[in-house]
Parts: sequence; C-alpha cells; structure tokens
Amino acid sequence: MMNWPQPSAIQLLASASSITVLALMIFMGVKLYRSYRRHPVYRLLILVLPLLMIRQFMLLAGMDQGESPPLLQLATRMLGIFTFIIINFVFMKLYSSPGAKLRGAPFTIMALLTVLIAGAEVLLNPSLLSGTEQVRSVPFVALDFYGILVNFLILLDTRGVELRTKYSASLIVYFAADLALVTDRYVFQGAVPALLIISRMLPVVYFTLLFLLLFEWVVERLLTTYRSSITDGLTGLYNRRHFQQKAELLLRRGKGIAVIFCDIDNFKKLNDTQGHHRADGVLKQIAEMMRELAQGLGAAGRYGGEELLLVTGSRESASELAETLRRRIEEETIVTVSVGVSFSRSGVSVEQIVKEADEAMYRSKTTGKNRVTIVNAPSRGSRSKKAAL
Repeated sequence: MMNWPQPSAIQLLASASSITVLALMIFMGVKLYRSYRRHPVYRLLILVLPLLMIRQFMLLAGMDQGESPPLLQLATRMLGIFTFIIINFVFMKLYSSPGAKLRGAPFTIMALLTVLIAGAEVLLNPSLLSGTEQVRSVPFVALDFYGILVNFLILLDTRGVELRTKYSASLIVYFAADLALVTDRYVFQGAVPALLIISRMLPVVYFTLLFLLLFEWVVERLLTTYRSSITDGLTGLYNRRHFQQKAELLLRRGKGIAVIFCDIDNFKKLNDTQGHHRADGVLKQIAEMMRELAQGLGAAGRYGGEELLLVTGSRESASELAETLRRRIEEETIVTVSVGVSFSRSGVSVEQIVKEADEAMYRSKTTGKNRVTIVNAPSRGSRSKKAAL
C-alpha cells in the first residue's frame, strides 16, 4: 500500500514553493512600478502579491480547515477569492490588446458578490460560526462553489488578452485545483490523498505560470525601451547616434567601411501635395528596402528628416549596393533619391566619412538628382554615375 505524505508536509511544500514564486513576482512588480511612472496597474500588482503570500501563510497554519476557528476559515476562503479576482484583473490589464477596453466593474461586482454570498451563508445558517469541535472543516458550500464559478467566468472572458493560450492555461490549472479541493472537501472528505496533493500543488503551477507571464512582460518592456533608445520611431532604422556607433564598430574591425547617404528628391513637395501620411508611408517603404539591403552587410539609419544612411563593411560592393538602392527606389516607389558614397581611409573618422558622403549626395542633388556620386573610391578615383533613364 502506497505511503502518502502527511497533509501538513504537502501543505508545507506547496506554501513554501508558492511564497518563493510570489516573492520573485513582488521584486519584479516593484521594479516595474519604479520604472514605468508608477502606473496604477503595477501599484495594484505589488498590493495583491503580499496578500497572496499572507493567504499562503494562513494555509500553512491550517486556517482553512482542521481545528481553526470557523471565522478564520471563512476569512481564508474569502481572501483566496478576492486575491484571485484582483491578480487576474492585473494580468488581463497587462496583456489586453490596445483595442480592448477592460473595465474594472465586473471584477468589483465579483468581489462584492463574495461578501454577499458569505454573509448570506452565515445568516441562513448561524451554526457555521458556532465553532463546535465536531466540525473539522466548515462547509461554506456556496462560497466554495462560487470560487469555481469566478474562475470559470474569468476564463470565458480572455478574448482580448494577448498570449491567450498561456494565460488560459494558468486559469485551467487553477480551475482544476479548485475542483479537486471541493471534491475532496465535500465528496471524499480526505479519503483520497491524491486529491489533496492535486488541490495543494496545482496552485504552485498556477503561480509559476503567472511568474513566467510577468517575466515575459518585463523582458518585452526592456526590449521595447532598448529599441526605442536606438531606433527611429517612424522608420524603425537606427537613430543618428546609434548608427554612428555601428559605423565605428565596423571601422574598428579593420576592414574599412563605406557610407551611403541618401536624400529623397522633392520630398517637401510630396508632403505638400499628398500629405504627411503619404510621405511617411514612402519613407517607411524606402527604410524597409535599406534594412533589407543592409542585412548581413552593415546597418541602416535615419540621419534626419528624409536623409537616410547605409554603412557597409564590404567596400568592394558599396558602389553596386548604392546603385541597386537607387534603382529599386525609382522602380518600386513614387519618388527618386540622390545618393552619395564615401569610403574610409586611414586616420579618417566616421564623422568625416559621413560628411563626405553627405557632400557627395548634395552633388548628386545639384547635378540632376536621381544619381549616385562616389568619392574616395579605393584605387578608382572619384567618379559620378547617372541613373539609367
């Protein structure tokens, strides 16, 4: 016959594991609260997590069953439902898609109903709080089954939540834990040890899944913050400062670089005649071409306004790359570009190379536009290439 662990040992393991996970979540919640302008949802997160820990300590002390006073058993169960409602509101708020409007009213109503149902049970059956020694676990039947209903209702309302599968999986796990707890409490009354293990250990899985979701959220926020610090918000290309850092990194590798400087022809006229939205769309289209051409060769950046740059560590193919870019823009968009190309030499800084490419671009601009002008080409001298019309 299998020797099952003692219920107290199971609860100790479950509570210790849950408290550890919740402590890690509190740490992340505080970091989020400090980093993101003290957003209310993060404030609510760091408020509810300690309450969840308190409930774990209450469960560890056996306050939901055994010889504990009925009032403590009632408080433990109500706290479990309250914290479950709040933590799920927080996570649904975090992961709601921008178009979804998550309202707090349904969650507030569910919390109020918890109080009303508990109060109704006590009023209809005052003996529940009598504290008789014969009652080992007070049967707050309506409250226990209401907890399962709350879980089910929240599970049904995850349509606008990103990462819906992962989040729904956590709710299903907690639903299974609640179902096992109620089955053990009212049907088998402790006769099936496996149900006790399931009801105590599945919440650990639930909190672990929430931790992973929160960790993923933190990583996404860090990546978003990092990307916003190095890229241009409209085009997604590197901003001026980070582009220069990329160029300097390529230059330090010792193979030399080429900078391709592009300026959209008649961009102001495009803005004035077709509007900023259309002009921004063209800018994004060209930026995507540059990002594609730079892949594996270097980096693309936005210097300012309609001025875009490419830096490549492949000096030999820079001229062909510039002409390919000019030709594709002419063929695939409604605009053309004037292009200047400059190459690195010994003792010349990145700032000087960019300046020379800018001057070469200006020469293309003033000698007919839709051209590629190359300066300081290695072993080829200076030359100017006009677009094939």
